[in-house]
Amino acid sequence: MENRAFLEMDPEWVRRPHNVNVNNNSIEVITESGTDLWQRTYYGFTNDNAPVFQAKTDEKYFSFIVKTKFESKNRFDQCGVAMYLDSDNWFKASIEYENENYQRLGSVVTNNGYSDWATTDISSGIKEMWYRFSRRESDFCIECGTDGKTFRQMRIFHMFAGSGTINFGIYAASPTIGSFRATFTDMIVTECQWKPDAEWKQ
Repeated sequence: MENRAFLEMDPEWVRRPHNVNVNNNSIEVITESGTDLWQRTYYGFTNDNAPVFQAKTDEKYFSFIVKTKFESKNRFDQCGVAMYLDSDNWFKASIEYENENYQRLGSVVTNNGYSDWATTDISSGIKEMWYRFSRRESDFCIECGTDGKTFRQMRIFHMFAGSGTINFGIYAASPTIGSFRATFTDMIVTECQWKPDAEWKQ
């Protein structure tokens, strides 16, 4: 698979935000308050109104790389990568702002209408993050990094509705008050960088 710019794949909006600018290989979003993605687990509520900009593919093996830059300042402000299949089956990974001391680098996998949330605390001084989202058929890997070259694994997961054509891309949301500017650059789709581990196949 040859490297391909994400915007060349004709991505489309799920819930286009009012304030967005798409230019060359850059996307800038001003989030809107009260937007989020979450389904049921623990909190009991559902929220399915965050904007997602994504491309469609039936390619079984690929990686999607993107750099995010954010000016988050209100609790749970977030921007990152997403795979939104429908309201009950989706994935997102991002940094969610908590307070001036720390924020949460994490991911949510939603299968059949129930979300989980896996996180680790990082400094609130971090305002940029790279992500690499990889597919191997119905299994997926999300990684992150600070320089676009070295990535560390965040999680591996299975998507029950992810065996055929999928949608993937970027999202930004502000679940509470206010809004912030999220910028996405260096978006590229490559051959799958998530290689099989021979040791586990013995």
